[in-house]
Amino acid sequence: MLIVALATMMSLLPWAGAAQAHGTIVNPASRAYQCWKTWGSQHTNPAMQQQDPMCWQAFQANPDTMWNWMSALRDGLGGQFQARTPDGQLCSNGLTRNDSLNKPGAWKTTTVSRNFTVQLYDQASHGADYFRVYVSKQGYNPATQSLGWGNLDFITQTGRYAPAQNISFNISTSGYTGHHILFVIWQASHQDQAYMWCSDVTFA
Repeated sequence: MLIVALATMMSLLPWAGAAQAHGTIVNPASRAYQCWKTWGSQHTNPAMQQQDPMCWQAFQANPDTMWNWMSALRDGLGGQFQARTPDGQLCSNGLTRNDSLNKPGAWKTTTVSRNFTVQLYDQASHGADYFRVYVSKQGYNPATQSLGWGNLDFITQTGRYAPAQNISFNISTSGYTGHHILFVIWQASHQDQAYMWCSDVTFA
């Protein structure tokens, strides 16, 4: 059902071409995907400003951030994610066009337990050399603080995944409560392309 629903939605998007179609974390939803999923069909609805102010500011800053939620990639980082991604630019993957995703505030969250599953949807079926997974430290406040590398706890690095449109992996954590940022780096297998996303979660 997920594949059918996403394929239907993708057919409606004004993308420049298949070369830009890649993937994102759909659960817990990355910020751009969450905004697009909730408001993409009604992005001019004035109610968004009150009901979802972080998505509203993102649409105001650059609607293309949401329309191209699958395309937040950078080429040729050679694994130097921290050295080449400044603090405060992690949620945008260092992309100026996606800077709205770095803004602190009341982003909508997905409720998770201490053990949960991360789901990637990748239309192009690139596979993964690995995923690196981080969670913001206890005491860090996503509503008031921009995200830097020093705000993150490293959780795990996965192994390789064969090309597939849907990839899932399990995460085990402990000691987290309240609103946190799940930060995921996807090193795609087909070439040196790195994707970085922030997903907002509430640990129940």
